Amino acid sequence: MDTKLLNRAYVLSLITIFYNLIEGGVATFYGAQDETLALFGFGLDSFVEVLSGIGIAHMIWRMNRNEVSERDSFERTALKVTGSAFYLLTAGLIFGATNSLYHGSKPETTMIGIVLSVLSILTMYFLYKAKLDVGHKLNSAPIISDANCTKTCFYLSFILLGSSLAYEIFSIPYIDAIGSLGIAWYAFKEGKEAFEKSKGNGLSCNDNCC
Repeated sequence: MDTKLLNRAYVLSLITIFYNLIEGGVATFYGAQDETLALFGFGLDSFVEVLSGIGIAHMIWRMNRNEVSERDSFERTALKVTGSAFYLLTAGLIFGATNSLYHGSKPETTMIGIVLSVLSILTMYFLYKAKLDVGHKLNSAPIISDANCTKTCFYLSFILLGSSLAYEIFSIPYIDAIGSLGIAWYAFKEGKEAFEKSKGNGLSCNDNCC
């Protein structure tokens, strides 16, 4: 494989990891401070994506040294940990949304959610297109799968943006809880996919997430 393209893919995976760390920190801090469940859940999801990103970076690192046709034990373990974390996040968000709806809780403000989601949309779109370009040029299933993972983060950002905008404009208390349930649905889906990938060593271009 082209070493320069693999190095580019590796750099993109590192950017994804560090961006999600920063995004997760900001989102969970302000989500807790402003009592915004959707923003807090979005931040936790970003932290879980870091676990997935580490597995991808490890795989690309291996690809740069030898041809890779299957996942190693580190990558399978990373997928299992990631899947478990996504399931825990799903349960936590469902509990939080139910509690919020029951008590009629509402955020103090969702402005941070609007700003952060717009920034995330722009960043994830750039990363998605860049990873997809490299993946197709290398004809690499793992890198194309990683691009599709990034596309999922892109969609999650729109859920956060929609719920944050709707609350800021209309001040409807349950909008934030509905947004968090949307994030929970994606988290469950990602958790299921992670466990499915961990059961087999083979790599497929049809994988939604590596």
